Amino acid sequence: MAEVQGVNLEEQERVAALYAWERRLQRLGAVYIAGVDEAGRGPLAGPVTAAAVILPPGLFIAGLNDSKRVSPARRRQLAVIIKEKSLAWAVGWASVKEIDCLNIMVASRWAMWRALTALPVKPDHVLVDGFKLPGFPVPQTPLVGGDALSASIAAASILAKVARDDLMEAYDAVFPGYGLAENKGYPTPGHRRALARLGPSSLHRLSFTPLLPGPSRDSLKNGE
Repeated sequence: MAEVQGVNLEEQERVAALYAWERRLQRLGAVYIAGVDEAGRGPLAGPVTAAAVILPPGLFIAGLNDSKRVSPARRRQLAVIIKEKSLAWAVGWASVKEIDCLNIMVASRWAMWRALTALPVKPDHVLVDGFKLPGFPVPQTPLVGGDALSASIAAASILAKVARDDLMEAYDAVFPGYGLAENKGYPTPGHRRALARLGPSSLHRLSFTPLLPGPSRDSLKNGE
């Protein structure tokens, strides 16, 4: 491992360890390894978002980690670096209507499919966070908790989270009163109070029943 000036050895070793799955696949002949992850399974409002990323082998990005372990400000910084230094990246979405019609798990898979098929470089292996994508025409490896185990999935988790957060902040002006810029659609107490006062908007997932009042069974079962 080449030393990176100004970065402590512990951080270099931590990030290098995130490439264990990528290195294993490279030894088996894979060249373009995509990581894919989603954000937004748990919220009461808004689409589910997925991102796919192909990183150069062993690229060191200080602070690269599962998006849930990174502050919002640092996530945005990392997203810029990932987009600049990755071999390819793409974002995919599944709408509220698709979530309500198909269920959140199927919609999440569709978002992942869309992110992967939008990549400008075709992957020859995919590392998927959590579960396989049935029928996807590329060899894949599902990794439970993959955003903490794979550099590619960690990078995808950051892009997906930042893309969705940006969208929900924009929606705050379109659907005022729900605090979407702060809660991003998640079932916070303030969001639930707003729902009790205003009722659900067209951005809310009516299949997450009972949406009002009390906790959403789907969001608690399937959420982040």
